[in-house]
Amino acid sequence: MPQLWQGRSSKTVDSRVNDFNSSIRFDARMIEQDIRGSMVHSAMLGKQGIIAPQDVDDIHKGLQSILEDLHSGALEIDPAAEDVHTFVEQTLTARVGDAGKRLHTGRSRNDQVALDIRLYLRDAAAQLTGQIAELIAVLCDQAEQGAGYVMPGYTHLQRAQPVSFGHHLMAYAWMLLRDKGRLQDAVQRMDAECPLGSGALAGTTYGLDRFFTAEQLGFAAPCANSIDGVSDRDFCIELCSAIATCMMHLSRLSEEIILWCSWEFKFVELDDAFTTGSSIMPQKKNPDVTELIRGKTGRVYGDLNTLLVMMKGLPLAYDKDMQEDKEAIFDAVDTLALCLRTITPMLATMTPLPENMRRAAAKGFINATDCADYLTKKGMPFRDAYKCTGTMVAACLRAGKTLEELTLDEFKQYSDLFEQDVYDAIDLTACCQGRSSYGGPTKESVLYQISAVKEKLAEDR
Repeated sequence: MPQLWQGRSSKTVDSRVNDFNSSIRFDARMIEQDIRGSMVHSAMLGKQGIIAPQDVDDIHKGLQSILEDLHSGALEIDPAAEDVHTFVEQTLTARVGDAGKRLHTGRSRNDQVALDIRLYLRDAAAQLTGQIAELIAVLCDQAEQGAGYVMPGYTHLQRAQPVSFGHHLMAYAWMLLRDKGRLQDAVQRMDAECPLGSGALAGTTYGLDRFFTAEQLGFAAPCANSIDGVSDRDFCIELCSAIATCMMHLSRLSEEIILWCSWEFKFVELDDAFTTGSSIMPQKKNPDVTELIRGKTGRVYGDLNTLLVMMKGLPLAYDKDMQEDKEAIFDAVDTLALCLRTITPMLATMTPLPENMRRAAAKGFINATDCADYLTKKGMPFRDAYKCTGTMVAACLRAGKTLEELTLDEFKQYSDLFEQDVYDAIDLTACCQGRSSYGGPTKESVLYQISAVKEKLAEDR
């Protein structure tokens, strides 16, 4: 296909330059958005009397036929085209004649590209937020099942205090709910301003109705500055940042799953359908899904860095460097979508092993704080209670016992304040249920969190 800008050049461009310059291999995915924008732009041209009503009718019929043929497979995108915009315009012209040549009136590829990528990312973000909502729902289901499963909570990857499996999972549900909100916030700012009508950078001499095109395309208003309209890629950076943050949360969750399904923890069992084996070790059951998510997180960080570095030194307005925005942001979108599509059913089919969780909790002395609190409530200064309990833990470790296994006489060797009720105070379930402050690990708190998260999800439907 010939280039749209051929008139200026007196010499054929080297084929290697054409290949280097071409973006069709990655921007072809925006073809539906390009057609949508072209339909609105041509409708506006007709409304303003810039092109004839018959031209508008021919353009719309031609664009609709292109879309239908693409969906049916009757038309394939030409890989030799410079970009998707060239392909659409030249295919349209071949079908409807001169009317197709009038489509680009009052428009530059600069504002056309800026529009198309916004429209595409708006659609992509809607898909991602839907996938995140599905994952949150799965976490809520697992958390509801595990609201009463006592497990050790960790700091420094050391057993620290008792929590429940459901409480732990809901921490990720809240993280992902924020991720969903970040994507929605990014789209809201993206939808605030429509770049169409900015032209190459300085607007146009045609009497465009930019408010009409903005409204028809779902934007709050046209961008207020035409230079900013074509040179802004903040929306790509912001969306990619939100995606990178979500990937970070998925990576943290993945790391915990990797630990939990190892023999050293064995808190969960992954379904065979979401694990792989070893080529030489028949006993292996590898959590490859979570390991790949952990690895792909760095890839998305790279996409974000690409966008930031690409933009950091660009003078206004449009520069060809900005063609690199698409591969980076598209890769980030695709990577998060792939990870969400895989981790969600993996977690839905995951089996918790509560007996192992409780056994680890008992051996971790995570009720030591509760034992110290018991003495404090009996009148012992907290620092003395802390030291007394620490001495007891050290003795238990030497004897291979847990605090719960000590007899009352053994307790009294450390303080006469200990009575029979100490066993209620250091019972792991009671310890968990006793932490009744808002947001804590009690079963009631976990169920309330699940209800609150589900309510927030329902608000967005």
